[in-house]
Amino acid sequence: MDSLPAIARDSEHGALLTVHIQPGASRTECVGIYGDAIKIRLAAPPIDGAANDELIRFIADQCGVPRANVRIRAGKQARRKRLSIKGIMAEALLTRLLLQNANETEKT
Repeated sequence: MDSLPAIARDSEHGALLTVHIQPGASRTECVGIYGDAIKIRLAAPPIDGAANDELIRFIADQCGVPRANVRIRAGKQARRKRLSIKGIMAEALLTRLLLQNANETEKT
């Protein structure tokens, strides 16, 4: 995980995460590394904040933290976003997201 410092890092307020989202997908899932971000497909359209709401729900569920602990710090209207997640460290965050991706890949 040390090779992924640009994707996730620890801060005094929890983990900071860079994501690249693809709204309008058939289901919400983490699909892996995309450059210096984690790519997440969202089963929500980019209309009226629906994709951002789905992203927050997904990250909170994957990390086992309340939705209030997940905030979009930058990129609210862009595909590339910077999130802060309270209550989890960067390494654990990446493990949960990438492990979920690996488990989904094995099922197909």
